[in-house]
Amino acid sequence: MENLLRKGVREAVREIWGTDVSDDLLQIQKTRKEFAGDLTLVVFPLTRISRGTPENCADAIGHWLTANVSAVSEYNVIRGFLNVTIAPSEWARRLETVSATENYGFLEAGDSSPMIVIEYSSPNTNKPLHLGHIRNNLLGFSLSRICSAAGNRVIRTNIVNDRGIHICKSMLAWQMFGNGETPETTGKKGDHLVGDYYVLFEHKLREQSEQLIAEGMTPEEARDNAPLMKQARELLLKWEAGDTDTVELWREMNSWVYEGFDTTYKALGVEFDKIYYESDTYKIGKELVIKSLEKGDLIRKDDGSVWIDLTADNLDQKLLLRSDGTAVYMTQDLGTAVIRYADYHFDRHIYVVGNEQNYHFQVLALTLMRMGYRWAEGLHHFSYGMVELPEGKMKSREGKVVDADDLIEEMIATATEMSRELGKLEDYSGIERANICRQIGLGALKYFILKVDPKKNMTFNPAESIDFNGNTGPFIQYTYARIRSVMKKAEETGAGQGERDCSDVIPNLKEISVIKLLNDFPSLVVEASEELSPALIANYCYELAREFNQFYHDYSILGEKDKKIRDFRLKLTAVTGRVIEKGLWLLGIEAPERM
Repeated sequence: MENLLRKGVREAVREIWGTDVSDDLLQIQKTRKEFAGDLTLVVFPLTRISRGTPENCADAIGHWLTANVSAVSEYNVIRGFLNVTIAPSEWARRLETVSATENYGFLEAGDSSPMIVIEYSSPNTNKPLHLGHIRNNLLGFSLSRICSAAGNRVIRTNIVNDRGIHICKSMLAWQMFGNGETPETTGKKGDHLVGDYYVLFEHKLREQSEQLIAEGMTPEEARDNAPLMKQARELLLKWEAGDTDTVELWREMNSWVYEGFDTTYKALGVEFDKIYYESDTYKIGKELVIKSLEKGDLIRKDDGSVWIDLTADNLDQKLLLRSDGTAVYMTQDLGTAVIRYADYHFDRHIYVVGNEQNYHFQVLALTLMRMGYRWAEGLHHFSYGMVELPEGKMKSREGKVVDADDLIEEMIATATEMSRELGKLEDYSGIERANICRQIGLGALKYFILKVDPKKNMTFNPAESIDFNGNTGPFIQYTYARIRSVMKKAEETGAGQGERDCSDVIPNLKEISVIKLLNDFPSLVVEASEELSPALIANYCYELAREFNQFYHDYSILGEKDKKIRDFRLKLTAVTGRVIEKGLWLLGIEAPERM
């Protein structure tokens, strides 16, 4: 519609003032809700051509459009803004175009399309995934689909933090207190078992630290000098030196965790194209640091540690190698970025990581550019807010977290109970009922998290998320299921599928409201990709579902006596279902055929 209006305004300016107008002067936007109209032309830039007041300029263009462009039915002028109303007949023609457009709303990527690498999940192998990881994974996976649908080539990656002091803590606790137990002997998922030993280590460390504090040390000194912490650091040194027994235990415990992670990822419905491991990338990072040090770009301090000085960039000095030569997170991130660029030659690299790491990614980009990697300008930290429960913040070290597996199971159980109370799935087999309840439970979880602006902290409330009314995933899924029911009945009764051309139907206001939203979908996908905001898609899906339900409530579809109007409404219903399904797909949410 914007292109249609843009073309009309060009012709109006040419005919009224005898000159051509450049695209940069044609500012067209959706009309604000408090004013009448569909599209608004900002007239101020055109007064240099008309040499009159903005109001007179707008009135002249509006008058010409209503007289010469059939798609424009009326206009009004508010100061320097021309508000244009699109004729109902044009919305009917637009529905025909949308219906006939293959893969409507999605752009195909070509060989020359931008390459975007998106990193998400990034778990540590010392604990299972929790609610914070769920938000991370859902955001990253949805972004990958949105960016792909906007015509980009997308690679989904994960970096597993499988080395470092954190995993050594779990390993040491298992050595000291594990008595050789395994996931098989305990019946626990491997990531849960290893996580239990991380929590046990912290518990024992706290006991030792309290003793040292009682002897006069500060809390920081006590934690640093506790025997367990010293043993963990020694274990890390042995691992980096390639000690056979240490490496063998590390491989075994990590294998338990990987199997557990894979189970959770599958349940959550997220995937990766490539998984990197810190145990590989940190070596490349160390080589980069040493080469930069030799070139004089870095600082070696008296204790042997290596730093980069970023004070000229209004930051501070950042540690890249510890005094004992072991790597830090920054070291492996340097190596990972270089390896990924060699693998994919990306135009943009998006790190989906919480906002507590804002400083880290500033340093990462600046350090890589200081090392001569100009492509580091394409690094982008997708900084999102924290997610909490109504009862407060989670703490991994204390084991006070909302486990991802438990939460997924709880959401499915709640959906199962609600479906049982409603009695809508009684004639389905047990397997079919279980699958639909899984779709509803996960849809509620995903939508509740993704509808929130990613930059904001949020509180996840399971009870609110699974309501079948209001701005929730189940409400949108139920709307889709309702649409599928209508279309199935149309097939069964031979009422037609709206295949024939219905462009000569004059839609009513409710129908036009739905078509307007359908018309917005392609531009919204591009906007969500540019803004990196799944929330735009989520709230669009709700608005479309709500608008369709209002139409459905007020007007009959299959019961309509006029065949042409019935075909039109069936077409409107079918297209709405397709767009809702696409929108949910962008969010990683399944669309049940029946609820």
